[in-house]
Amino acid sequence: MSERRARPASKNPVKSAWRRAVAPPPQPEPPEPGPAARTTAPDSSEVASVVQAVLYRDGVRVSAPATLADTYRELRDQPSGMAWIGLARPTEAELLSLAAEFDLHPLAVEDAMEAHQRPKLERYGETLFVVLRAARYLDAPEEVDFGELHVFVGPDFVITVRHGAAPDLSAVRQRMEETPELLKLGPEAVLYAILDAVVDGYEPVVVGVQNDIDEIETEVFRGDPEVSRRIYELSREMVEFQRATRPLVGMLHALMAGFSKYGTDEELQRYLRDVADHVTHTSERVDGFRQALTEILTVNTTLVTQQQNAEMRALAEAGFEQNEEIKKISSWAAILFAPTLVGTIYGMNFDHMPELHWVFGYPFAVLLMAGVCTSLYLIFKRKDWL
Repeated sequence: MSERRARPASKNPVKSAWRRAVAPPPQPEPPEPGPAARTTAPDSSEVASVVQAVLYRDGVRVSAPATLADTYRELRDQPSGMAWIGLARPTEAELLSLAAEFDLHPLAVEDAMEAHQRPKLERYGETLFVVLRAARYLDAPEEVDFGELHVFVGPDFVITVRHGAAPDLSAVRQRMEETPELLKLGPEAVLYAILDAVVDGYEPVVVGVQNDIDEIETEVFRGDPEVSRRIYELSREMVEFQRATRPLVGMLHALMAGFSKYGTDEELQRYLRDVADHVTHTSERVDGFRQALTEILTVNTTLVTQQQNAEMRALAEAGFEQNEEIKKISSWAAILFAPTLVGTIYGMNFDHMPELHWVFGYPFAVLLMAGVCTSLYLIFKRKDWL
């Protein structure tokens, strides 16, 4: 839960109850599960559809019907009651049953069936349809997991359709039930409590992403070759995070614009403004993360380019040195080849050869070899090959 600005104490029981509701109670340490619990506990990700329906009257839990049909019947018998129905990964039949009972708009029902919607706020008559994108940070893989939540808010009902592991609405329900003064304000109070839970769930994600960015900056200047992939993956997550948070700012302002028209409770108005401040701050942080990742990627590209240039320069220098050595070797090979050529010619065993029986033949051959070698040496020296 993100920190909130302290407010002066109030004698208003509704306001005090509201502050107790938005501040979650400390969670006790869970008991160590036995061997049987470890082996038989089902994985929540494997549950295809979970239904939890509870009826309230004046902020107090009246009953928890086992089926949707029982919920409909009991709600009809209690005109002043409110039904809070929570579903996770519901079936099409369940959604169609809810649509028929509460007169939900077909477009909203279709969105809830298909999921993968962007955050939005739609009003269909007396029913408000809200789509939220919740997020949670996974420490082990250092990833951001996004969930989708659809909320139908009517005069006497709240229906939540959850796609994904986040958010944990059971904690929201528990806090609301512990403050009946708040819960009796009706479906609007439940909606704002859900909004607060979703927005507060962004804070651990912001902290986790900030830590990732700090680590990435260290890896960039350390020259880690895998950092580019990590920057790219985190940038994609920030795009999703931005899509989850940015529309919320406009949605909350739209809700605040309808305060007077729909007679929203004064304390709920303050609460919604507080949630709007938090989501604006989070949205600005996410924008900053995207900008920071873009700059880090630019710096990383520059460092990689500089490293590649340094390696190319080192290879060029090594090639230049090798070329100089090859020049020297080639020059000396040419110099040594000249006397070898002369000696080879005069070493052939033919009876009739020019200068073979000449008295000055030997001195001439020696002087010829020396002259050729000296000429080649001077030529190569002038060309800086030696």
